[in-house]
Amino acid sequence: MRNNLFPVAKEGWNYIGYAFAAFIFFAIVDLNFFQFLSFFLIVFFVYVYRNPERQMPMFQENSVVSPVDGVVLSIEELVDSEFAYKIEIDSSYLDVAILRVPMNSFVEEIRVTHGAKLSGFDPLSHKINENAQIVFQDKASNKVKVIHRLKQSFDAIHIDVMKSQNLSQASRYGVMINGTTTICLPHNFRLNITLGNQLIGSETLLGYFS
Repeated sequence: MRNNLFPVAKEGWNYIGYAFAAFIFFAIVDLNFFQFLSFFLIVFFVYVYRNPERQMPMFQENSVVSPVDGVVLSIEELVDSEFAYKIEIDSSYLDVAILRVPMNSFVEEIRVTHGAKLSGFDPLSHKINENAQIVFQDKASNKVKVIHRLKQSFDAIHIDVMKSQNLSQASRYGVMINGTTTICLPHNFRLNITLGNQLIGSETLLGYFS
């Protein structure tokens, strides 16, 4: 995934291929409505799996950037916890689905749990929806925990990293279409965002370790 420089993420190639095959078939049998529907699906899949190049701003070495595109839903201060802040970000079908590494780090922990794909408004969604939890740790032992959780989506969460793998800030590590992301940040972190901010993966600065 980190080396996938195609304009469309490889996770979407099968969907696009099936939609294109259906388009050709319906064109041959002259079913105009289904031909139009197939063409719409091709455009839809190309859009949701788009894989744009991003300009990486020159932030300091101890910076943390957003791993996803989306809107900040909540910022919560945690008490009696390993972490000081919990940020929740909502990503829709309109946002780029590519997941990007928040800082120069290695994967300290990774856990993917398959499950349901309930609406984010369902109170059970936080308990039983498919999710992926990753803890990134830098060379100064600063940790950032990222939890990706699906909402109603036609595809699963794709994570393409392994435990102990070294990663560069802003590199690609997966795909999530229509989900929420929770980011837990430690006590020595200086937050640079506010509620309602529109975030851009790898380009929006979340803040710095002090």
